[in-house]
Amino acid sequence: MDSSAAIMDKGIRCLLMNLGTVETETFISMINREKFDYTKWQREHFDSMDSKEFVDAAAEYDKKHPFISKKMKK
Repeated sequence: MDSSAAIMDKGIRCLLMNLGTVETETFISMINREKFDYTKWQREHFDSMDSKEFVDAAAEYDKKHPFISKKMKK
């Protein structure tokens, strides 16, 4: 399992790659300011979906954001 520092590093790199520096800083500021509770957000967002709606949304997201392993890019 990754250490906390390694997980933080991966998370920051992911944010930087997808948001850029300014939006990453804005995101982190918003999370800190709002005392964001991911579990609560997830429950509020996904609990109202039935399983088919959830699967359909996940499939649509996958089409728009395909996973490409860094190992495959080399």
